Amino acid sequence: MDRAIAPEIVSRKRSRHLLIAGAAALGLIATLLGFSGLLKTSVEAARIRTATAGVGGVENTLAATGQVVPAFEQNLISPIHASVRRVLLTPGTRVQAGQPIVELDKSLTLLEYGRLKDQLALKRNYIEQLRMKLGKSLFDAEISDQIKSLNISGLRAELEDTRRLQRVGGSTLEDVTRAENALRVAELEKKQLENDLSYNRRSMKASLLESTLQAQIEARNLEEMEHKIAAADIRADRPGVLTWVNENVGSAVTEGEVLAKLADLGSFRVEGALSDAYADGVKEGQSVIVKVNDTTLRGLITRIKPTVKDGVVSFLVQLDNPSHASLKPSMKVDVFVVTRQAARAVRVANGPAFKGRRKQFVFVLQDGVARRRQVETGLSNFDYVEVKSGIRPGEKVVLTDLSEYQHLEEITINP
Repeated sequence: MDRAIAPEIVSRKRSRHLLIAGAAALGLIATLLGFSGLLKTSVEAARIRTATAGVGGVENTLAATGQVVPAFEQNLISPIHASVRRVLLTPGTRVQAGQPIVELDKSLTLLEYGRLKDQLALKRNYIEQLRMKLGKSLFDAEISDQIKSLNISGLRAELEDTRRLQRVGGSTLEDVTRAENALRVAELEKKQLENDLSYNRRSMKASLLESTLQAQIEARNLEEMEHKIAAADIRADRPGVLTWVNENVGSAVTEGEVLAKLADLGSFRVEGALSDAYADGVKEGQSVIVKVNDTTLRGLITRIKPTVKDGVVSFLVQLDNPSHASLKPSMKVDVFVVTRQAARAVRVANGPAFKGRRKQFVFVLQDGVARRRQVETGLSNFDYVEVKSGIRPGEKVVLTDLSEYQHLEEITINP
């Protein structure tokens, strides 16, 4: 005979069935909600940003970093070995041409200047003495030559007298030979004396020239020392702003050591830096775009530094407007080196929708509906993207990244 099931068992089974049915219903609801998200085909207009395609120039650029520096910065150096006696101006001071900046102790240089001056005076005195001594030697040699000429004249007359006496029997052949030999010896001595005289003249001229050149060298050294002493009063030779000064009073400085730096803060340039991976794309004369906050400035690369440091290539940019009010010394700026450009191209403002791929999908907005369309891009920069195909001028392109809707062909844009 069948036994009745206990009520508590029936109640337990009923509760289990209800729990299973509830879980299934919740799973179905979650699934439907998920599919509704996937099938969602509308976006609020406030969520998207659009731009209208147009025709204009597009430049392809390489992104770099930059720093604003004075277009002109002069190093004021010490012309002598000295010590810093007094610092008259501090960094940041605006100076005028001729205004003193640093005072040096020139005492040792002045002593050296006095020594050179005395040495030059001695050299000039020596030249004068040499000129008188050589003049006397030359005079004595000329007198000796004249005396020798008179002796030769006497010997010639004596030889003629001896020959006449020989003809009348008053002298012998030996007397004539003796007179001839005496005349010949005298003529040879005169020839030797004339040769010595010619040599002495040339020697005197060379000695005087050597001493004069030495004196001229010492005079130029003295003039150079005078110039250095005058330049040791460190002054600004043009208007500007003092950016750095050696403020170590009493410290020794060597010749050629920098004592101060003077900059013209009315005109600036930019020092750019770019990864050496793109070094081949940077050349002198290339156009450059510089972004200073919200201001765009243009310029040209005037010099590329020959060395690569820490994987970075450095270059200098001459700005078209180096005195723009937005420029400040040491300011960090964004630099874009223009590598290629297209004068008339279909272009759209750059935005998150463009991923940098040559071919990709974007959404084009028309009559409240954004339709997916494949486009081919070309040149690009921080402002514009060139569109080679897929978009016509005047069409409105969604710039917001809608990657989550790439599976849809159309999206309704709700007001």
